[in-house]
Amino acid sequence: MRKTAIVIGTGIAGLASILRLLQKGYRVKAFETNDYVGGKITSFHNKGYRWDMGPSLFTMPQYVNELFELFGENPQDHFNYTRKKVLCNYFWEDGTTFSAKSDPSLFVNEVSQVFKVDPMIITEYLKKSKLKYDLTAPIFLEKSLHRWATYFSFTTIKALFNSVHLNLFESLNQLNQRTLKNKKLIQFFNRFATYNGSSPYKTPGIMSMIPHLEMGLGTYFPKGGMHEISQSLYRLCQSKGAEFQLSNAVTEILHDGSKITGVVAGSQKHEGDLIVCNMDIYATYQRLLKDVIKPKKTLAQERSSSALIFYWGIKKTFEPLDLHNILFSESYEEEFKHIFERKTLIDDPTIYINISSKEEKKDAPEGCENWFVMINCPGNFNQDWEQIKKEARENIIKKINRTLNVHIEDYIEAEEILDPIKIESKTSSHQGALYGASSNNKFAAFLRHPNFSKQLKNLYFCGGSVHPGGGIPLSLLSAKIVGEQITSLK
Repeated sequence: MRKTAIVIGTGIAGLASILRLLQKGYRVKAFETNDYVGGKITSFHNKGYRWDMGPSLFTMPQYVNELFELFGENPQDHFNYTRKKVLCNYFWEDGTTFSAKSDPSLFVNEVSQVFKVDPMIITEYLKKSKLKYDLTAPIFLEKSLHRWATYFSFTTIKALFNSVHLNLFESLNQLNQRTLKNKKLIQFFNRFATYNGSSPYKTPGIMSMIPHLEMGLGTYFPKGGMHEISQSLYRLCQSKGAEFQLSNAVTEILHDGSKITGVVAGSQKHEGDLIVCNMDIYATYQRLLKDVIKPKKTLAQERSSSALIFYWGIKKTFEPLDLHNILFSESYEEEFKHIFERKTLIDDPTIYINISSKEEKKDAPEGCENWFVMINCPGNFNQDWEQIKKEARENIIKKINRTLNVHIEDYIEAEEILDPIKIESKTSSHQGALYGASSNNKFAAFLRHPNFSKQLKNLYFCGGSVHPGGGIPLSLLSAKIVGEQITSLK
């Protein structure tokens, strides 16, 4: 009789785990609290507009492709995307604008012209960004940091010998100030700390490898929008025989003290030979594993930033804007102090505007655009979110108007709002954190929860709250790491 694997949660890592388990010969039963799959990668419609609700940046598509390839499928028969020539458009209130190109030579040339810096400084910075990625990805991203075998390898030894190049003992901001000089350019490269919900003034300089993910490896747009990433994988799961139980939350992981035996969902017991949990690790221990020893240090880690998002239907088009756009704060360091120390928002926040209708015309009515307007914000610490949202909306509108010379409030004809409370309730992400724990110290990578349980045999963990971290590529890698630890039945 085939062994049964149970997957708790159908976020992107859960879907990837389902596929890897199916490929290994397991019968898979997946349980999902919501009435839809995809976790944060979902979408909605309002008044003729469509928005992707969650992640809006797509990098490293090979990790999606390889899930189709596991079954001998051609990914292009199921899922397609295009590479962006413009990475992002940046705006400052003094009128400075910068359009970051994907072509490295164009990028370096335009950076040197806009920010008046020697092209060699930028070339060298990007070279070191790639070096950090190449040295650390095989260890920190692609392998379990909690298995001894990881440390007895050539790649680990090579990384240790080159640790002087990793900038572990200075912050990302300190590194950027020392090497880049220009204030706006420093702010530009500091922004990459937000890719994992951290502060550039706290996260270590090793995070300067993140630009390589965007500039070296490229950014992409999925045909049909970001939602199509999760939906294409869901369709593949169904075609390969996975059983989905939506609107059926797991309330307990069952075990005999040494190994798992199954789960309780919908007041019924479901037996399983192994479990992969895609639920936020904090919520997992608090709700599903109440009777086991909790990893106090891991659960006490500072959470990443959350988000406040306004989904606006805009009855106008804006030529200067592209798919990804950033309007920078004039007080960047103060912005992060507000988020991580004061647990509130600055009056002049950095604004990210994503407009998928620039690529997918049907996402908005003709002559209109679907704006996904996001600011980084603290997690839910029981603040007065109604007041915060009211003030944030006013400040966002004022900043957009100042920067783009417009009265944007005149063009908003549809609106929805997502705040940390809703993120927490919809995704079980503790405090509404987008990326699990923050990376605001140099040991953060080692403090993330492992992809397996040290107490209960056959219990595994995937998703953005465990190793190697948050975001689509790392969540997919967490599922891959889990898959490598599970024996194939074939």
